Amino acid sequence: MEKNVAILMADLSGYSALTEVHGAWSAANLIDRYIAIAKNCLVGDTRLHQQTGDELLFIADSPDAILATAKSLAMATAGEAYFLQVHGGLHYGKLLKRGANYFGTALNLAARIAAKAAAGTFYCSAEFAASISGPAAGIVQSKGNHQLKNISGEKELFEVSIASNSTNYIDPVCRMLIHHPQTALRYAGEEGVYFCSQHCLQTYTAARDFHQPKPL
Repeated sequence: MEKNVAILMADLSGYSALTEVHGAWSAANLIDRYIAIAKNCLVGDTRLHQQTGDELLFIADSPDAILATAKSLAMATAGEAYFLQVHGGLHYGKLLKRGANYFGTALNLAARIAAKAAAGTFYCSAEFAASISGPAAGIVQSKGNHQLKNISGEKELFEVSIASNSTNYIDPVCRMLIHHPQTALRYAGEEGVYFCSQHCLQTYTAARDFHQPKPL
């Protein structure tokens, strides 16, 4: 029998770029860290149901619990040095559980919502926004109507309000968060551009030099 459940899809922003720059070994290590962080962020009856690449699927009966999990995950990953920003989608809808698996269009909708969320943000559906209660209520802001891939009609989406950690810099090559610019590598040609490694600095410098106008 289908029943309403709360769904959170959370992805790492820039995972493909990081894999290309730093290789499969670093990408696999990052995923291990991501899963460990996620397991420490579970609130209430929320459970980490599935991992596919850098996409994590969380399921809960309580929308409030999964919302708190999303906020905790966002804060924890933002506070992790040399990590990636997370983004995600939340939905509340009917799923069928058969064995260890879930089935239903609500999963696809949550994934499409996550795809709309920018790095470091979480979006949710109107159904999810209406389902939260108590201290969790009043923390979403409408982002207007959106057309979602393979979803009929437009859907109003809401951004979840998440308290911000201290301002971070982002390596423009591999997308890693730079918490301590004083110990990071800096690009001399621009203010506020920092890198996690010499490789990223050299890649960025080479690209900028290539696009510089050549003297006549």
